[in-house]
Amino acid sequence: MRIDAHQHFWRIADRAGQWPPPDLAPIYRDFGPEDLAPLLAAAGIEGTVLVQTMEREADTAYMLDLAARHPFIRAVVGWTDMKAPDAEGAIARLATHPRLKGLRPMLQDIAEDDWITDPALAPAVGAMIAHDLAFDALVLPRHLRPLFAFAARHPALRIVIDHGAKPLIGEGRISRWRADLAALAALPNVWCKLSGLLTEADGRGPAAVRPYAETLLDLFGPARLIFGSDWPVLRLAGDYAGWLALCRDIVPAAHHDAVFGANAARFYRLDGDALAAAN
Repeated sequence: MRIDAHQHFWRIADRAGQWPPPDLAPIYRDFGPEDLAPLLAAAGIEGTVLVQTMEREADTAYMLDLAARHPFIRAVVGWTDMKAPDAEGAIARLATHPRLKGLRPMLQDIAEDDWITDPALAPAVGAMIAHDLAFDALVLPRHLRPLFAFAARHPALRIVIDHGAKPLIGEGRISRWRADLAALAALPNVWCKLSGLLTEADGRGPAAVRPYAETLLDLFGPARLIFGSDWPVLRLAGDYAGWLALCRDIVPAAHHDAVFGANAARFYRLDGDALAAAN
């Protein structure tokens, strides 16, 4: 099974005051399952992981409703306030939804780089582990060292770094990013998504992306690297078929089954869903 492990849907009417702004014309409109389905069919992608884009419980409810009505959405990564007094209860309630497979605080938008190291997160993390939920880390390079402390503190929590931590490809910076990622890759509970890099290239194109993508493959190996499109944000820099083709060219063919499907199924616990669908 081929899985796109990172995509989004949204309705502009729900996003007053939220990203994206109107000047990002390629993505400033509604995007729903009917828009993505033809691209998936053309690419041979059989399932997706739908990821949150707003710090609102209503956004998670919207995604879970879509997942209930569109079988290709195999998993939802939602949001809840992980420092709320009732975070454990909120996570337990969300976990009753069979398609809710993970949570994502929007770390890149939080002013404190070390927010993730606050011991106040421990109850929420404990609830995530108890309910077998994954943690998507939406981070920038400056968050990698605090993320390492968090990941080392919680070895039973499955963590995936979104978009390779958004390296500064447009500026050609790679050495410190690589070193900080290498420390995280040494932890067996940390995975990484091969996603979002074309957007970070700042117009420099696929040639600029390649060394960063190859670094992710080198550090995390074919067993912990997961393909994602980051569609429709991808539309700011390219198209679905082009990004998929670039990733397939970078990842050796022997590892395509893992990177483009099996790893997502393992990380997000999709095997049971796939078996049920097959039956």
